[in-house]
Amino acid sequence: MVLLAAPCMLPVPGVGTVLGLALAMMALAMWRNQPGAGLPLRVAELQMSGRWAGRVLGLLAHFYELASKLSRSRLHGLSSTGLQAWLAAMTGLMAVFIILPIPFDNLLSATALMLLGLGRVYRDGVAVLLAIGTALASVLYTGTLGLAVWAWGMAPLLQQLQQWQSIQS
Repeated sequence: MVLLAAPCMLPVPGVGTVLGLALAMMALAMWRNQPGAGLPLRVAELQMSGRWAGRVLGLLAHFYELASKLSRSRLHGLSSTGLQAWLAAMTGLMAVFIILPIPFDNLLSATALMLLGLGRVYRDGVAVLLAIGTALASVLYTGTLGLAVWAWGMAPLLQQLQQWQSIQS
């Protein structure tokens, strides 16, 4: 989850769509309680050059070192399989938010998924709580932005309808 969510924070066109779809497939596998479900064979068989593989593995090693310093096993109930359905739904919603072209929401959604992934790997309930809080912030941001756009777009339309009604009267 962390590997798929991290690149979604970058402002690279198309990355959020492709990786968001992969995250949505991961959420579906979580929902179905299929922990071993991986990437499609075509994606899993992709290969990169030795130079790029070295760079990626180096970055992953640094990230893993930092994550292992900050994370520890605590609040096990939040990282257990008892919340699997809720965490799968949250993962799916964050994946949809990453796919949608909403400015800056991919940062919140990807951060929530990275925290969730770390919380599950390290059985760190605090990371899961932070992930849930970040996901709620993402929902709040998206909802507020959606309402603002709707109100902004509906005001001229309602004015136009009132003008048409006054003309017909």
